[in-house]
Amino acid sequence: MPTALIAEDEELLAAHLRQELKALWPALEVVAMATHGEEAITLALRHRPEVCFFDIRMPGMTGLEAAAQLADEWPDGEPFPLLVFVTAYDQFALQAFERAAVDYVLKPVQRERLAQTVDRLRTALAGRQTPPAALESAIEQLRGLLGVSGATAGVDSSVSSGTTAPLRHLQVGVGDAIVLVPLDEIVYMEAADKYVRVLTADQEYLVRISLRELLPQLDAQRFWQVHRGHIVHVDAIDRVHRDEAGKLTLRLHRRPERLAVSRMYGHLFKAM
Repeated sequence: MPTALIAEDEELLAAHLRQELKALWPALEVVAMATHGEEAITLALRHRPEVCFFDIRMPGMTGLEAAAQLADEWPDGEPFPLLVFVTAYDQFALQAFERAAVDYVLKPVQRERLAQTVDRLRTALAGRQTPPAALESAIEQLRGLLGVSGATAGVDSSVSSGTTAPLRHLQVGVGDAIVLVPLDEIVYMEAADKYVRVLTADQEYLVRISLRELLPQLDAQRFWQVHRGHIVHVDAIDRVHRDEAGKLTLRLHRRPERLAVSRMYGHLFKAM
């Protein structure tokens, strides 16, 4: 019996989607319902559903971000779920989903359109790829949707194209003073709730901004996101270690910490 998870913060919409799926696909068992991204990840890792329906707009993180984090945390050797995104109508978003070959349904969910998705899911499950290939395929799709590619991973195109000058300093409040921290001195940055920890060789600062807001303001060639919680100065990377399971870890100049590279960003590190 195929299984599914529904992640939708609006209770009535979630119930409607579940009801429509029951009518169209009686054999499908909805094993979990989540109301936000973090809960969706936890429940998906617990129940290992074959299909995940992610609402794009949820509290805390988007459906795309939740799917990307799920891909990073998914156990090796386990079949990765087929992904379906639920979204309000937006032509640009729909074009992105179609380019990435990821299925979607529009709000409010219409039975005729959902029936097409159910047919596609049945076909995909019947001929689904082996676990490693399925996971890598999903990661490639998510990279395309999240704008993660090459050295400009996760960086807004206006900065990477040069139409907006990237930051050269960070203005950091320290007591009753403002310290200008040159970006050349930064080794890496780490998400810390509503703040970003900024680490130089011998100092640590807290900046009241999210990693997501800061990233587009940085030079895409000098600062790479390597994990959902870490941005690293490329020149500060000493070497990249790959373990027996294929997981990557960065060793840095001037700092003792080791930074893990998530699956989503592993493609940035390839030997020439």
